[in-house]
Amino acid sequence: MSDPRQVVPERLQVEDPRGGDPLRLCVFATVCLLGWLLGPLAVLVFAGLGFSGYLRARRAGLLRSRCLLGDTRVVLVYLGVLTVLAVLGFAWRVTQGGWGL
Repeated sequence: MSDPRQVVPERLQVEDPRGGDPLRLCVFATVCLLGWLLGPLAVLVFAGLGFSGYLRARRAGLLRSRCLLGDTRVVLVYLGVLTVLAVLGFAWRVTQGGWGL
């Protein structure tokens, strides 16, 4: 039973007028910024994290994803290709002196 002396404050619900959560837009903008600043290194990190996460989820029994690609095998192939391309892009950028390394 709750204490009658305590007042529960009303929470202000602020959402995107189209019904989506604006936090997702902030996350997307942050990921884009990191991709722009870090190039292939950012793709490598995010694709690698996504691949390892989906691999663990697949081994735990996840067969369908809410991702647009649907089947977790297709998502793993997509993220694997992105990882390989990011490694190649990172190597090319380093050999061309893109970051001054």
